[in-house]
Amino acid sequence: MSGDHHIEHAQRLAEIAEEIPPGAHLKTDRRGYVHHGIYVGNGEVVHYVGFKGFLRCGPVEKTTLAGFANGFGFRVESGTQARNIQTEVVRRATARLGEDDYRLLTNNCEHFCTWCLSGESRSEQVEALLSHPWRALLAIVGVLCSAAGMLGQDRTECMGGLSRQGCVPRQQLRAL
Repeated sequence: MSGDHHIEHAQRLAEIAEEIPPGAHLKTDRRGYVHHGIYVGNGEVVHYVGFKGFLRCGPVEKTTLAGFANGFGFRVESGTQARNIQTEVVRRATARLGEDDYRLLTNNCEHFCTWCLSGESRSEQVEALLSHPWRALLAIVGVLCSAAGMLGQDRTECMGGLSRQGCVPRQQLRAL
């Protein structure tokens, strides 16, 4: 099973859930990053919540497919090389339920999923950002401006203010 799925109603979600094998690596595109989870069956996903509200981190939790997608849709990642069999992937994911040690650069949702699948904790997103410092800065600025938008400020205004203050060069803003 592959492809993007946008959840519109419960019956469609139930049909999709039947096609996903337990232990599957799920991804959902968010603003500025990709969120990861492990499908454990019965329409449920285990994932590291990460940032839960403004600068508050959440634990590893079990949620529904709809809760995991959070309105963004999701896809089954077929390219992940799982060294563990499906039942072991599910066992590893559920064994960490309640863990509350989220760290953006060293223990995030992608680190969690790759560890469940292969025993190796790594994040390609973090590695890519660290190898390109300007991208890391722009990603952080984008997340902060998205947060400002949630607080009622205009994202364009936020970015323009950073450029006027010399924090981010104009040509880099165009990339966002």
